[in-house]
Amino acid sequence: MHTTFKKMSDSTAKDWQLIMGEQMQFFSKLPDRILAHLNLLHEDYGGFPVDRLQHSLQTAELAAEAGEDEQYVVCALLHDIGDTLGSVNHADVAAVILQPFVSEENHWMIKHHAIVQGYNFFHHIGLDRNMRDQLKEHPYYERTERFVNLYDDLAFDSSKPKLSLELFEPMVRKIFSQPINSIYKEAL
Repeated sequence: MHTTFKKMSDSTAKDWQLIMGEQMQFFSKLPDRILAHLNLLHEDYGGFPVDRLQHSLQTAELAAEAGEDEQYVVCALLHDIGDTLGSVNHADVAAVILQPFVSEENHWMIKHHAIVQGYNFFHHIGLDRNMRDQLKEHPYYERTERFVNLYDDLAFDSSKPKLSLELFEPMVRKIFSQPINSIYKEAL
């Protein structure tokens, strides 16, 4: 069943009872859509020694082994999820997906990780490797640099056994079960 209004301004409370029931079902499947999208990174090497999914899994595994909390580990897992749709702004895409569900410092870390990571390779592609310097005064810069140095930069090991996304599925389901930074958090 669906509503029949032609303009949202003509909708009624009864319409929105129906819509919100449908929205709750749709929202409950968000973790499934996130996991499916991560699987799009499988076997996409982009010239790297491991495919993008294994890179993401290795990043998350390193963070988990170091004792980072679940929210941080999920951020590590999703840090490059934007590669498929935002090939020139992947960090922005990942940050937008994560923003309603993570802390401000984790959101900032993911949004800016590409610039900080650029120190390791920008000079090889004609960009300024010190571009990250523009961020150094921000309170979350050191967190982001730590993420890059301890997890993201080290997660290209082709000799490691293949990891499974199933390892992190419970964390993804937990983190994406309830928004903490959204105008809709009270309605869901």
